[in-house]
Amino acid sequence: MGKSIITGVTTVILFISLLLIGIIVASVISGQTLGTTTNHNYNQMIEETLDEISTYILIKDQNGKFREIDGEQRIDKIALYITPLVSQEINMSQLTIQLNNGETVMILVYDGNAENLESKSIFGHPIWNNMNGNNFGFISIIDLDESLVSYDTFNDCSDKAYVVFKLPDDMTLGKHEKLAVSLFPSVGITRTTILKAPLPMTSVITFE
Repeated sequence: MGKSIITGVTTVILFISLLLIGIIVASVISGQTLGTTTNHNYNQMIEETLDEISTYILIKDQNGKFREIDGEQRIDKIALYITPLVSQEINMSQLTIQLNNGETVMILVYDGNAENLESKSIFGHPIWNNMNGNNFGFISIIDLDESLVSYDTFNDCSDKAYVVFKLPDDMTLGKHEKLAVSLFPSVGITRTTILKAPLPMTSVITFE
């Protein structure tokens, strides 16, 4: 795991630990002074908070593809290999992706493109024909109940997929240029990664 992933997981564990300590203390206090209705509301708040801090999407790998644009090799396709931190239903149709290159900020939306990898290659998959620089899609790699393709949902920590998108024309990456990519789930923790284009020695590259 990369340093940023370890930091993110550590943060989630710390939040949960602190919350559980608070639950124990509050339960002792509420058991002495509060009624059933208040306890119910408090438990509901705890469940919502746990959902919020445990909804975390790990980025396991990040790849890009160069192509010649106006006589220069530039990256215009991005594929991020993702998986949920824990087994929990995450509605991926409500995910949004923010791109920020320091000059332009853009939001990509999901419009229902989710397909299985089958025997195709990542960057040769037909799903790219539906990517237009304003949207993103999913190529499902491991999903035992096909929840992502059928219901736009991650529901198990074993689910794995590539989230794929084409960069807008004015945000493609030349050598050494950077792009911040942020994943915003409907609830939970935002995940941001910085992509830096290397020298275009090969067509398909893995970002550090």
